[in-house]
Amino acid sequence: MNIIDYLKDKIIVSSQAMPDEPLYKEECMLAMMQSVINGGAGALRVAGHRDVKNAKKHFNVPVIGLTKPDKLPDNWREIVYITPTIKEVSELINSGADIIAFDGTSRPRPNNCTLTQIIELIHNSNKLAMADISTLEEGINCAKLGADIISTTLAGYTLESGIAGNEPDYKLLQELVNATPKPVVLEGRIWNPADVKKAFELGAHCVVIGSAITRPQLITKRFIEEGLK
Repeated sequence: MNIIDYLKDKIIVSSQAMPDEPLYKEECMLAMMQSVINGGAGALRVAGHRDVKNAKKHFNVPVIGLTKPDKLPDNWREIVYITPTIKEVSELINSGADIIAFDGTSRPRPNNCTLTQIIELIHNSNKLAMADISTLEEGINCAKLGADIISTTLAGYTLESGIAGNEPDYKLLQELVNATPKPVVLEGRIWNPADVKKAFELGAHCVVIGSAITRPQLITKRFIEEGLK
């Protein structure tokens, strides 16, 4: 079975932490990955050479790799920062990632890098290309350029897509499912099992969950803020 077919109806867990967070320590990230796999995660989405390499070494599940800066700049909504150029793509390929996730928006990229160059490099390395997009137009464009998977990762986190609400972007998910034959992934603001169920009912190929599982500080903050209203 190929990876895309394997991921059908699976839960992918985004196991990530920023360098200034306690869970960023290597042993903590490994424990987090093992814990979500024990819970049934069908794949991992991890950031950076270290964690991609460790995920491939220790676990027998597909690994989605991406890169991010150590600290997001203040203008993060305006810029490309997820696997921005072929340099970062090459690093992820060399680390062993099965799927390379990259910013699939139409915004200018560093070093005049293009989406076409990124997707071609990924395919020439026999890897799968996962485009993180924020709008319907971006998703359709990436599908035409040859991206293997389209994900709603950046919906609500770019100037082009507006401010994120409290719920996943079900509207964008349904529009993408109707507009392209490529597998569409729902990612972003998934907080409970009902969100996952609705995503699959709307045609999501698989679902990526991050903060609701792997970011204790955000989970705690949410309970406090919601519980004290």
